[in-house]
Amino acid sequence: MAGKQTWLTQDAYDRLKGELDQLSGEGRRDIIERIAAARDEGDLKENGGYHAAREQQGKMEARIRDIEEMLKHAVVGEAPEAHGIVEIGTLITAEIWGDEERFLLGSRELADGSDLDVYSAESPLGVAILGLKVGDTASYAAPNGKEIDVKILAVDTYAG
Repeated sequence: MAGKQTWLTQDAYDRLKGELDQLSGEGRRDIIERIAAARDEGDLKENGGYHAAREQQGKMEARIRDIEEMLKHAVVGEAPEAHGIVEIGTLITAEIWGDEERFLLGSRELADGSDLDVYSAESPLGVAILGLKVGDTASYAAPNGKEIDVKILAVDTYAG
């Protein structure tokens, strides 16, 4: 993700900033206390609590780095108004392999708390459809090598 711009709504930016503040403050203090308490229990080789706390610490530090990088390169603004062209931040309805799917093109952080599927503009699907108009078709290679056809049915403004 290094160096890539991430478009975020103000709400998404504020949520991420709050999560970062919590993780880098209270979250770090809590995990350090858990590690210290587990270390005091004795032999670290067979101390499951210690190893679990260290693993959680690693995941938390990775999340902190991800959020810091995202916020560093964030472009904050309102969702773009849809004009029938697939853009980052628009809600797409597409026919993919004969099935109609509705998803947001952008960062998963935008749709936090919703059950909406989100595809990155850098994903194979995102790259294939970015800039297409309603009615346009494209295809992209799935991880298994099969070509997947996509037809853009609608492009809507994302209301969050």
